[in-house]
Parts: sequence; structure tokens; C-alpha cells
Amino acid sequence: METKYYIITNINGDYAFLTDLSGSNSDEIMVALALLPVNIDVGTKLKWECFTYTVCD
Repeated sequence: METKYYIITNINGDYAFLTDLSGSNSDEIMVALALLPVNIDVGTKLKWECFTYTVCD
């Protein structure tokens, strides 16, 4: 399974908009906040691996 890196560009209601940092796709995706780690904000970098999002440093 491929590891992907994202940055949160916008939070609107119960959804966050993520931009792919891997360079393979510059489109934004929309993800429910319930699927993301707690205490995130715009500008937070995330790693997606094995269907789980974690915060990156």
C-alpha cells in the first residue's frame, strides 16, 4: 500500500480539505473530520498509510 502525504488547506463544518504533497496529484480531497486525528488545524501535515491518517512533524 502506498503512503501519501497531505496538508490541510481548509476546514469547513465537519470536513477538511486536503492537498496531496506527494506530487502525483495536486487535486484537493474532502475528508470527514471524524476520520482525522484530533487537534488538527489548517496547515497541519498528515500521513495516510493503511487507511489511517496521522500527524507528521
